[in-house]
Amino acid sequence: MVSVDISKKIAGLPLRPGVYMFLDENLSVIYVGKAKTLRKRVQSYFRHSSFASPRLRKLVESIRDVSVIRTESEAEALIVEARLIKQYQPFFNIDLKMNERYPYVRITDEPFPRIVITRRRDPDDSGYIGPFVSAGELRQMFRMVERYFPLRNCKGDSRRGPWRERPCVRFELGKCPAPCAGRSDPSEYRERVADIILLLKGQSADLVGRLRERMDRASRSLDFENAGRFRDTIRSLWKMSRQHVSFALSEPAGPETWTGLLMLKETLGLSAVPWRIEGFDVSHFSGGETYGVCVVFEQGIPNPGLYRKFKIRSVEGVDDLSAIRETVERRYSRVVEESGALPQMILIDGGPQQLVSAVRALESVGLSDIPCAAIAKREELIYIPGEAKPLRLPGDSQALLILQRVRDESHRFAIAANRAAGRKRMSRSALEEIPGIGKIRSAALLSKFGSVGRIAGLEPETLAGMPGIGSKRARNILDHLGASEDGNDENP
Repeated sequence: MVSVDISKKIAGLPLRPGVYMFLDENLSVIYVGKAKTLRKRVQSYFRHSSFASPRLRKLVESIRDVSVIRTESEAEALIVEARLIKQYQPFFNIDLKMNERYPYVRITDEPFPRIVITRRRDPDDSGYIGPFVSAGELRQMFRMVERYFPLRNCKGDSRRGPWRERPCVRFELGKCPAPCAGRSDPSEYRERVADIILLLKGQSADLVGRLRERMDRASRSLDFENAGRFRDTIRSLWKMSRQHVSFALSEPAGPETWTGLLMLKETLGLSAVPWRIEGFDVSHFSGGETYGVCVVFEQGIPNPGLYRKFKIRSVEGVDDLSAIRETVERRYSRVVEESGALPQMILIDGGPQQLVSAVRALESVGLSDIPCAAIAKREELIYIPGEAKPLRLPGDSQALLILQRVRDESHRFAIAANRAAGRKRMSRSALEEIPGIGKIRSAALLSKFGSVGRIAGLEPETLAGMPGIGSKRARNILDHLGASEDGNDENP
């Protein structure tokens, strides 16, 4: 018979896709299952007094607790279920313990790599991404790759250089850049491979950012054909992200991390194992601009592809409390709008006041049910809403180590975001302050050459060839940047 506590927990489970784990009296995972709707699926185990199957009867009798992992879709739940079963080998799972193999993408170790679908990870120097939930869905993604990011698919040895005099018909159809005949630039080919890796890892936002930069450069250079191609690729990426989901998993949590996640659940009184934790911090630039960030940990492991940063708009000067509130509010307003995945726990870098600001932000977007905590530096005290006294965990506690990792990573990312913004501001200002240059010409120069340092190292003739520059402005630019470099050398 299910206990009253478990009944209440089940009644509060989300009506969302996900994975559920049944635990026995020793908190060992005894069964892992996936669900289109978590609450309905878990409730189904306790609606009957007996089952025809002895295995199911024994399973229900052994359940002492349930933990869930919310996912964005059934497809993602299917992958997570398979990975957890293979990791924990639950006694009552049979089908996926040993034999089921999901597909990987293999990126061959060659000067001009190929990408191949495989169900094995061979001990070679190739790169592997996966596993993926469905070979059929993965092939749909490959069709997009063939159209917008074409690579070679023939098996010639590209280490020996071109091996054909003329390219095959795939080159004429625009489906291959023909490295076989020496028609492909190695650096451009590698850049295309990097684009495909982002696509296969689900980092569509990063890929779109890269493509937008190229589209803008093409537009400024009046290369409207390539600009249109980048635009169409971006549109197809957004369309695919709405219609299809293929997920590759990171490495699973180890035994110590799993122990720490279970300890967090019990110590903080969470309703589910905090499989996904999102951490927040803010950083200031010389008392001026402020950036807030969100980092994402899944299975106790950081997932940088899901990190987000926010330039704070509503705060003048240094005001951490308002900055935290704006960051959390903007983060989850977007998640709610897009029906995105929610964390099982939010961690704020700070003390009780920062925690209050975060809780108010969650209330403003209707997500006050997400557990939230704050961890303060130095004394490593943990603050929980509604609790008068903070928690102090042992220094060697696995739960504390997880919180520290999330806090330290959010702090690192916040500082990195602000430093990057500062470098960008300084690079722009160094050019914009030169008489006769201004914002438009400085933007064009940075887009063409990448950095102020590269511009400073150009020959005057090369710089003079840029539209709107000429020899007089070119020498003026180089004189100013040379003086700036001398000043930097003297005062590091």
